[in-house]
Amino acid sequence: MDPTALARNYAAVKASLPPHVTLVAVSKTRTVEEVQALYDLGHRDFGENYPQELKEKQTLLPADIHWHFIGHLQRNKVKYILPFVHLVHGVDSESLLDELQKRALALDRTLDILLQVHIAQEETKHGFSPGELEDLLSRWVVGQRDHIRVRGLMGMASLTEDQDRIRLEMEGLSALFRTIRDRGPFDPVAFSILSMGMSSDAGLAVAAGSTMVRIGTAVFGARRG
Repeated sequence: MDPTALARNYAAVKASLPPHVTLVAVSKTRTVEEVQALYDLGHRDFGENYPQELKEKQTLLPADIHWHFIGHLQRNKVKYILPFVHLVHGVDSESLLDELQKRALALDRTLDILLQVHIAQEETKHGFSPGELEDLLSRWVVGQRDHIRVRGLMGMASLTEDQDRIRLEMEGLSALFRTIRDRGPFDPVAFSILSMGMSSDAGLAVAAGSTMVRIGTAVFGARRG
């Protein structure tokens, strides 16, 4: 992508977001050169979907990048990213939680994660249902997963042009986030991230209470090929 266009896109996206909202630039399938160019503009938070691609980029790019894993993470791929990943967004099962705890314990690090909630009408999206999440939290023993720090929730709204449906789904996740933050079992100071919103619906997400958006196309432009 032309560096001037990248700088223009980045400035426009940043200007559209309130200061308290973190922009995660979705860099999956983007080249190392494109990521470096955005880094050179001062950006540090990048989101990847594929463990092997993320591992390769991490070795080639600056060490102070905050790498966010935003895709569906399989348990057998955890080992590729755990030594360096900043935040895992899509923790969608108790078995994945246990694998992350085991791997983080072995590395003697505390891993920040988000619990993914299924709020869309598409069955293809991952995440706990609100009922499954309620059951998990009712059995959560503080200190048991001592190398996992739950920082908040993540969700993806339905892929639809129905703005009212998207708004309702996002407002529902925001209400759930506030309930868990206020009730526990997590530290309410650490439990501060609500990750929802992409290029197509970031405005609705921020209005609903999102504190972190995942945007690729609006920053880097349309993918080639």
